[in-house]
Amino acid sequence: MPDIVNNPKARRDYHIDDTYEAGIVLRGTEVKSLRAGKGELSDAFARVEKDEIWLYNAHIEEYTHGNLNNHEAKAKRKLLLHKPEIRKLWEASSVKGSSLVPLKMYWKSGRVKVLLGVGKGKKAPDKRQDLKKKDSDREMKRALMNARKGR
Repeated sequence: MPDIVNNPKARRDYHIDDTYEAGIVLRGTEVKSLRAGKGELSDAFARVEKDEIWLYNAHIEEYTHGNLNNHEAKAKRKLLLHKPEIRKLWEASSVKGSSLVPLKMYWKSGRVKVLLGVGKGKKAPDKRQDLKKKDSDREMKRALMNARKGR
């Protein structure tokens, strides 16, 4: 499952409760740009509209060798899920403070998939606590490595 694009802000800014794998409707030039690694999800979000899920602000650069029919970089794109999954996502996203956040795009059996997470926004103290935990884990790993090396 090689990743095409990751969303670095997603796990930093949200507590991710549940994840869903969704297909995405793309044009040919969009797929070619993603094969070249020219995509970005940092400001992207998803929304349920009329029993369909749409991905907004996902930036896929225009294909350099494209012609007049090249795609728009920040167009809204349809995500493909089963009806019961869409219903669950609609219920989850209707709760105050929760959002549908794309975590990453990746290849699966020659097709582009989007890992969609249902998350609640973190407050500033939560982010500081996560940074402190990450720093302490790093210090502990460093101490263990030094102990193994006999320093």
